[in-house]
Amino acid sequence: MAGTGKHFAVARSTSSVVAFLSLLALFSAFLLFYYVRYSSSSSCLLISDSLDAPLHLSKGGPNPIPPAEYSFLASLEKFLATRAAPSGSPGVAAASEGDAPSAAVKALDDSIWKEESERLYGEPMDPWSSPSVVRVYVYEMPPKFTYDLLWLFRNTYRETWNLTSNGSPVHRLIEQHSVDYWIWADLIAPESERLLKNVIRVHRQEEADLFYIPIFTTISYFLLERQQCKALYREALKWVTDQPAWRRSGGRDHILPVHHPWSFKSVRRSMKKAIWLLPDMDSTGNWYKPGDVWLEKDLILPYVPNVDFCDAQCLHDSQSKRSTLLFFCGRLKRNAGGKIRSKLAAALHNSENVVMVEGSAGETGKATAQAGMRKSLFCLSPAGDTPSSARLFDAIVSGCIPVIVSDELELPFEGILDYRKIALFVSSNDAVQPGWLVNFLMNVDSKQIIDMQNNLAKYSRHFLFSSPAQPLGAEDLAWRMIAGKLVNIKLHMRRSQRVVEGSRNLCTCECRTGNITRVP
Repeated sequence: MAGTGKHFAVARSTSSVVAFLSLLALFSAFLLFYYVRYSSSSSCLLISDSLDAPLHLSKGGPNPIPPAEYSFLASLEKFLATRAAPSGSPGVAAASEGDAPSAAVKALDDSIWKEESERLYGEPMDPWSSPSVVRVYVYEMPPKFTYDLLWLFRNTYRETWNLTSNGSPVHRLIEQHSVDYWIWADLIAPESERLLKNVIRVHRQEEADLFYIPIFTTISYFLLERQQCKALYREALKWVTDQPAWRRSGGRDHILPVHHPWSFKSVRRSMKKAIWLLPDMDSTGNWYKPGDVWLEKDLILPYVPNVDFCDAQCLHDSQSKRSTLLFFCGRLKRNAGGKIRSKLAAALHNSENVVMVEGSAGETGKATAQAGMRKSLFCLSPAGDTPSSARLFDAIVSGCIPVIVSDELELPFEGILDYRKIALFVSSNDAVQPGWLVNFLMNVDSKQIIDMQNNLAKYSRHFLFSSPAQPLGAEDLAWRMIAGKLVNIKLHMRRSQRVVEGSRNLCTCECRTGNITRVP
């Protein structure tokens, strides 16, 4: 019996080992299957291990994705040659006259609840259930709001060299604020031509986290007659706000591109609950009304650079030529916080190794700015009429360390990027003191300069819009930022849907001052 018991104990031990090894093998096989199946769809969701990835990415196979195009004009030509306005009835119509006004809204609300429940309680390893993947429904608005405006720009941009009242060429302003084109063009591109996997276009509204409104507000503002433009805005407002999805959420889950501070201005307060794509948060009342914009809801996006991107070879070649300490090229006479520019010009007058050039965004101004930035260690980036300025992004893609003098500036992608690694921030009170800024820059440690230049070379890709949109490019980081807002957006949306009469109001503003870049 003792021998039998011993044998039984050994057999039981052996069986346990075999069972353990079998489970381990099954678990390893599962991990391998999961990695093979899902790694391609999730590889773009983390930024920490991919900052040093090549700028140009392409897929293999018989139909590789072409190299990225960073020129707005070149990309637009290709887009209009290969894309046509949808021939079907645009968008999703509101409830018919025979329906109760809330019928379509309730039907959509029920469908969305069902979809979200399936994601919440469904397979946790399904890529579609990942909170980092943003699902976007793109409205198919009538062509007058989209394709017709793109054709208008394409057919007239050679004639739009005329200047605005502040001296900027119209066509360049449209290009600088063309983020609405880049984001929309990527969203509606065939999936086989897209590289971004953290945003998915869906074709059923109940699957959507967000709704994108594709109206080209900057083109319409600058190229249409004033009354014609206002009429178009009113028509767009009615079209969007009639949609069941808008009525369901009050617009809180809708994305509205209003990147130029003058664009859509006559009606945008009626859409103030939407997610606005903005160049900055100036809320003095000159550009945005207090309470209309705030960081929890809206998204700051960079200007499209006016100068050419200085790639790795360009940065290497220009390194030994950076003999100018501080450079600025732009308009010196501005309004609001931008009045500091003339003060800075006076404080820096006759300073050694400092170049201040009056210029605009035209071809001559572009050539001057590009050459000057590539020969300078530091580039001055003061406030403009609003806290932001295109000069900041021109400096970044030129490898020139920005010196930011804009007290109330909000920056793109700051939840992802640390601007202290690539820029110097100076208060307006200090900057306008004669001799102070030059002395400050002369005392910046040489190792810090090298580190910041290396970081600029790494960060510059984050400010480039392209077709197709690139991982870690501006479109990619925009969706990463929006993904981080989704929970809060849904919180406010659902709270607004269930509050009863007498409940306290939703707080939709920040108690903060506007653009107060001081001019001592």
